[in-house]
Amino acid sequence: MTGQIGGRQRAVAGRSPEPAEPPADNHHAGQVTPKEAMELVQHIEPNNFTLADLDALPDDGSQYELVDGIYLVTPSPTLLHQVAVAELSYLLRQKCPAGYRVIQAPMDYRPTAGRSLQPDVIVATRDDPGPDALRLPLLLAVEVLSPATRSKDLVLKRNLYEEAGVAAYWMFDPEAEILTVLELEDGRYAERAVVKAEEAFEAELPFAVRVVPAELVG
Repeated sequence: MTGQIGGRQRAVAGRSPEPAEPPADNHHAGQVTPKEAMELVQHIEPNNFTLADLDALPDDGSQYELVDGIYLVTPSPTLLHQVAVAELSYLLRQKCPAGYRVIQAPMDYRPTAGRSLQPDVIVATRDDPGPDALRLPLLLAVEVLSPATRSKDLVLKRNLYEEAGVAAYWMFDPEAEILTVLELEDGRYAERAVVKAEEAFEAELPFAVRVVPAELVG
């Protein structure tokens, strides 16, 4: 689905028909380019939007992200999504050491001059001065999956966070109560753990914390 902003088209994530599953040999993030990942999310048209264009958009309750000149627009989140985000943010804050900070969306992460992303939960170093956006590689990015963002989070954002050097990427499915943990190894994401329901994940990155998926939605 596309809409109009200032006479230009915008790509709207999650509002087009569900995309086909990517071929098995291309499913690993390291084998998918940003362009290919975008095409897995939805069919799009080239645009030339900039960070200045993004900053000029009105606050209408939707989430706007920018990837290489293209807007990704996500509708307002569900209650279950927000409960999971709030619970995970609280859990991380209880264990967060000095020198780090836990930030809950909305907060822009701008790893390049043409990209602006909004993870649901961020762990960043306090050395990143902001104030309008974070720019240094994140210690952790978390995305809580929803029907509107599943393809974007599983394919596109995995690829983008890997390219940006985000040390750990967690994907949490609140409906299935499944947490998937990826960590950078030699510049590529490797699957560290997949934990379900009452199972516990004892994280070491970005710091020691125990996560039980069922407790994030209970």
